[in-house]
Amino acid sequence: MRGSLVPASLRYADQVARSGSIQKAAKELNVAASAIDRQILLLEEDLGVELFERLPRGMRLTAAGDALITLARRWKSDERRAVTEIRQLQGVHQGHMRLVAMDSHANGFLPQFIEKLAVQHPRISLAVEIASPDDALTMLMSGEADIIAAFNLSPRRDVHVLWSAELPFGCVVAPGHELSKVATTSLQEAVHYPIALQSRALFIRRYLDARYSWLFNDPQKAVVTNSLQLVKNLARSGRYIAFTSELDAAPEIIAGSLLFRPVRDKGAEPQTVGLAIDAKKPLSRVGRIVGDLLKSELEICLRSVRQISEVSTRLDDRATGPPTKGRRNS
Repeated sequence: MRGSLVPASLRYADQVARSGSIQKAAKELNVAASAIDRQILLLEEDLGVELFERLPRGMRLTAAGDALITLARRWKSDERRAVTEIRQLQGVHQGHMRLVAMDSHANGFLPQFIEKLAVQHPRISLAVEIASPDDALTMLMSGEADIIAAFNLSPRRDVHVLWSAELPFGCVVAPGHELSKVATTSLQEAVHYPIALQSRALFIRRYLDARYSWLFNDPQKAVVTNSLQLVKNLARSGRYIAFTSELDAAPEIIAGSLLFRPVRDKGAEPQTVGLAIDAKKPLSRVGRIVGDLLKSELEICLRSVRQISEVSTRLDDRATGPPTKGRRNS
């Protein structure tokens, strides 16, 4: 399609909202700044409201502007879906999908998924955004994402979960760490070791804070970071343990640099990983292709991790007794 069915004025306003200024939007769109400014002024005149606050360092959406931009993005999403469906009627598996995934997926199953999609369906283009679970849901509901792969999706009427799997709650440790000698651990045992903690932006930390805040009574025994990669590197050092899922640490578990140890406490609830779409929008044929391939890669990844963990558990059965409490690796 040569042009867009969405009016230029709305597309310009959307880019200004994303860029934060008319000048930056003009560079992104390769359109004169005066043309963008004129279109926004005409929109404001037609609607009788200001869409942006003009600030010394840029433009900020008003409440009315936010409502209009939400509508514009929904129209753009609907337009892409309509074009995809028209091409599918012509017998062509061609289209564009916007996927939002988690940080831990970037060096996990995502590279394999992207490679397979490119080989098997070269006419399907893909945009991948990395975000937190909360932001992923927001993007899905605003029309900025077509499908999300996220942890701990809560039941919602406006979200349709295509697939989900439980992830046992546990921790990862380096080979040679005292907890590596046992098949499972308890929170009482784990608290004796330094902990690498993820920030409160993630569900697993909020869950620990709500249910097991006593784990953090000694702040000197914990390092807190918003970087999952740093958390895993600290665990790989052999000194720290890290509470996370087997999927978060899949590449390291498969490589043998980390071991996953489930927490056996009765109240320890499993996490989940799921694929979801907007329940109000039908899944296109291209969307189904992408969703099925995502599901397949996630299942392959989890199967690989769990096979390795089973082998590790059988070896751990030969170990002699639980680790000595209070003792730390240097």
